[in-house]
Amino acid sequence: MIPFNRTWPYDIMMNDIYVTECPYCLSSNVLLPLRKSELSEIHDGRKKLLVFPCCHARVTLVDVDSDYLLANEPFPNRGQ
Repeated sequence: MIPFNRTWPYDIMMNDIYVTECPYCLSSNVLLPLRKSELSEIHDGRKKLLVFPCCHARVTLVDVDSDYLLANEPFPNRGQ
C-alpha cells in the first residue's frame, strides 16, 4: 500500500506542472521545475530530485500517476 503522507497532488495546465500549495512553505500555485515528458520517465522507475522554487526544499520523486507525486520521504503538512 502506498503511504498517503508521501504523496502530493499536482495539476497540469498548458504543459506546465503546478501544485496548489507547497508542502514545505505553504506558498500557493507553485510552478514546478518539471517537464511533462519527465513524468512518464519517473513513472517508469527513474528517480528525480525536485527542488521547490518557492523555498528550495528538496525531495526525491520515486513515482507519479495522473494526480499525485510520490516521494521517498513523507511530506510535511500532510496528515499521517
